[in-house]
Amino acid sequence: MAYNLGNTKYQLKKHKEAAQYLSHALRHWPLMKAAAKLKTTAEKRLAESQAQVGALAVTAGAPGAEVLVDGKAVGKAPLEGEVFVEPGEHRVEAKLEGYAPASQTVKVAKGGTAEVTLAMALAKSKAQAAAPGANAAEGASAPGAGAGAPAAGLAPAAPVEPASPPQPRSWVPVIALGAASVVGLGVGIGTTVASNAGSDDAHKQSAAIIQGRGQCVKPESSWAGLCEQVQNDASRADTLGNVARVAFIASGAFAIAAATYVLWPKPKRSESAVALPVVHSDGAGVAVMGAW
Repeated sequence: MAYNLGNTKYQLKKHKEAAQYLSHALRHWPLMKAAAKLKTTAEKRLAESQAQVGALAVTAGAPGAEVLVDGKAVGKAPLEGEVFVEPGEHRVEAKLEGYAPASQTVKVAKGGTAEVTLAMALAKSKAQAAAPGANAAEGASAPGAGAGAPAAGLAPAAPVEPASPPQPRSWVPVIALGAASVVGLGVGIGTTVASNAGSDDAHKQSAAIIQGRGQCVKPESSWAGLCEQVQNDASRADTLGNVARVAFIASGAFAIAAATYVLWPKPKRSESAVALPVVHSDGAGVAVMGAW
């Protein structure tokens, strides 16, 4: 998505937005063969866009601080990458509750990068609250006062929440896949029986024609109706046989999918794996999708 947006901005000659989107896309480029051939194009167009704009490498002293460039929020510290701007002078700010805001004005040339470091100090009220005994001894400025006190700003560690117990495996997919497998097996057996019956009828009628010294290549009028019936029975048997094969393949695929779901180890992380049957004219299989 970022590549498509960057590519569109590049074609519109909006190089600042193009550089922002394309740099994001390249930092998170997917490991897919289908996308590999597009990476070279993204790198080339990013380089061309970077040559037309400036870049700001911003470092803020307080993690989580909101970073603004010319009054517009561009993200929270630490920023993932550079901020692309038009060449010229820009004002960079960082704000966070409990800290004194910091700002810096920098000038960046076309194709250049400006380093911006915003040191953020604790606000006075917060600094005083963090210093133990600060209000109890007003005016005390003796050397070494509070030498053994803990460092200001250190907060007690937050309680660690116990890990949630693993969720039990749902059996709904197993029941659904098992039912689908049984239905597919039943359809396959039924159509196989019907196909065999049609084939037997065609053979019997064909044998009757041969015994009566007839033939169906260029049948006489007396044999035309029976020859047509033979062809219809043979065609019906062939169609039912194809349906049976597809039904058996689908039944097997659903059974494999159900077994895969049951036997597949549960992921330790929050991501889940999904197994889906794949059925085509040459066979069947299971596609497993997920993240590890």
